[in-house]
Amino acid sequence: MTSAVHHGAPHAGPTILLTGFDPFGGGAHNPSWLIAQALHGQRIAGHQVVAAQLPTVFGQSLQRLRSLLLEHRPTVTLCLGLAGGRAALSIERIGININDARIPDNGGAQPIDTPVQPGGPAAYFASLPIKAMLRAVQRAGVPCEVSQTAGTFVCNHVLYGLMHLLAQGIGPEGARGGFVHVPWLSGQGEPHLPLRDMVRGMHAALWAAVLTPQDIALQAGATH
Repeated sequence: MTSAVHHGAPHAGPTILLTGFDPFGGGAHNPSWLIAQALHGQRIAGHQVVAAQLPTVFGQSLQRLRSLLLEHRPTVTLCLGLAGGRAALSIERIGININDARIPDNGGAQPIDTPVQPGGPAAYFASLPIKAMLRAVQRAGVPCEVSQTAGTFVCNHVLYGLMHLLAQGIGPEGARGGFVHVPWLSGQGEPHLPLRDMVRGMHAALWAAVLTPQDIALQAGATH
């Protein structure tokens, strides 16, 4: 399983960076990376999708992400990660400044109650239009929800770290970012979604992310 960025023909114009993770926790495949691979090279509203894999490792994942942001200078960055047990594509609203690992990462690290960024703010909101993306995915016929927590493992680490990097000016002016958790693939566990459905849903989400400068008002809250 390669972690290299896929390089296609040189292109002019804006870029969408779409990342997924390598397998972790004993799984043979990580659907987040399979989705990103499937969308690599797509043209979306004048933007070209570039797919890259992040290691499921605290620290190293953000080093890799920072290098990708500097290399590609994407106007939109969307990171994908696996959330086994969820039944829908879950668009994350917020990343928090905490690492609290229930299991070791792929490097064997298991941080407990450490900050993602020492001295950083308690949390960052994703800057992508999450409600417009939600509506687009649902209209494409794929289950989707807004999630109020990205957990405290490497996925949250990457969401918070991405938003901190963008806040520090890593990337072009006005660059936006966010994170989507995806369910298991068919055969990995229950509940699951077929890969083709998740690819179709993420394609719709990316169109909405690019074409919606100001998010819409749409109920997608939680009572607990």
